[in-house]
Amino acid sequence: MRKIFLLTLLACCMLLGAVAQAAQITDVKWGVNKADVLRIVVDVTDTAGYAVDMEGDTLNLTVNADKGAQVPHSKAVKSSLADSLKIVDKGSYTVVRVPLKQRLLEKSYKAFVLKKDSATGRPFRVVLDVTPRQASYSGSGAATTVVSNRPVVSNRPTKNNSSIKKNTVIKTSTAADKKADKKKSSSKKKNDNKKNTAAAKTETTVNKPVNKSDTDKLAVIKGNGRFRTSGGLDGKIITLDAGHGGSDPGAIGSDGTKEKNITLAITKIVKEILEDKGAKVYMTRTTDVDVFGPNASDAEELQARVNVGEKYNSDMFVSLHINSSVNKNVGGFSTYYYPKTDNDLRLAKNIQNKLAANFGVDDLGVRQANFYVIKRISMPAVLVEMCFISNEKELTLMKGQWFQKKTARLIAEGIEKYFA
Repeated sequence: MRKIFLLTLLACCMLLGAVAQAAQITDVKWGVNKADVLRIVVDVTDTAGYAVDMEGDTLNLTVNADKGAQVPHSKAVKSSLADSLKIVDKGSYTVVRVPLKQRLLEKSYKAFVLKKDSATGRPFRVVLDVTPRQASYSGSGAATTVVSNRPVVSNRPTKNNSSIKKNTVIKTSTAADKKADKKKSSSKKKNDNKKNTAAAKTETTVNKPVNKSDTDKLAVIKGNGRFRTSGGLDGKIITLDAGHGGSDPGAIGSDGTKEKNITLAITKIVKEILEDKGAKVYMTRTTDVDVFGPNASDAEELQARVNVGEKYNSDMFVSLHINSSVNKNVGGFSTYYYPKTDNDLRLAKNIQNKLAANFGVDDLGVRQANFYVIKRISMPAVLVEMCFISNEKELTLMKGQWFQKKTARLIAEGIEKYFA
C-alpha cells in the first residue's frame, strides 16, 4: 500500500511539473524608442511568472518558461545601453541577460506583462523597459533590484519638451480671443481635422519603438497657462486621473485584482470630497475605458489624459496609481513630481505627508520623475502611488472600502492644505 501511495505521489508531482513547465518562449524581440529607452519583449505560449535583478553590470530578466528551440542563444542590439542580449536556457526557466554599457540609476528599469490578445493574435508577453542615464529618473540613489511590475503606459519617461513642438496644438481661449482669431482659425480648421484623424489611426505595437510620426501627429491641447495656488479650495479647478483603464488593466494582484479598478474607485471618492468643499473637479475617465480609445499608442493615451487638464485650464492635475514590485515585501506610499513650476514639489509634499502620517505602512517619500502626465502638463501635477498590489497585506487593504475612503480623504486633505 505504501509503495502504491509513493508511486501515485510521484506521478502527481511529475504531472504538476509538466503543467508548470508547459509555457514556452517562442521569441525574444527588442526595440529602441525616441527617448533611447530599450524595450525587450519575450513572447510566451502561456501565462508565466518573471523576475528582474541586477548581477554586476548585467540586467537579468528571468521568465518561468522553457526556451523554444527556434529562439537563438543571443541577439545583437543597437542601443546606448547594450550591444547584445543573451537568452540562457536553465531547464525549467529562461534568463534573458543584458550586459550593460552604463550603470543604471534607481527606477530606470521596469518590467510588466501583457495578456494574450486573441483579437490581434498577440501572445502572452513579458516586457522589460530600460532607460539610459540621460533620460532616467533624476533622483539620487544607486541601482536597485526592486522594479515596478506595471505597464509603462502610465509612466513612460520622456525627453525634453522640445519633442512636442511639431504636434497639432489646440489652445483654449477666452471669448475675446476666439473673436479676434476667428478668421485665422477657420482656414486652419480643415488641416487640424486631418491631423487629428491621422492621430486616431496611429498605433504602436508592443515590440516596436515609438515612431516619430506618432508623436508628430498628436493633438496637443494647451490651456491658458494660468493656475491658482492659494485662497482655499472653493472655485478651484482640479483634474483627477484614474490610472490605466479599458484595455490597460495596470498592475494585477495575485488574486486577479486590477489596478485600474482600484484607482477609479478611489478617484471617484476624491472627486466627491473636493466637490463638497467647493472645487470644480474633472476626471480623465469616469468608467472603465481607454481615455484616447482602443489600440492607442502610449503617447496618444497619455497625451489624451494631459489634454483633459489643459482643456479645462485646471489649477492642478493629480494622477492616482497602485504600485507593484517583484519584491513582494516592498510596500508603502510614494508621490512623484516633475519640477516644471515652483509648486509641483509643494503639492507632492502636502499629499505625501498626509498619507505617510496616517497609515501604518512605509513612507517611500516624495520623488522626482519625468513621467509623461506630470511633465507634459502645464499646471502643478503629481502622480501618487497608493501602496503595492504585489504586497499581499496591502492588496487585502486596498480592496476594502475603509482603505479606499481613507486614502481618498487624505489625498483630498493634502490638496486642501496646498491651496490654504
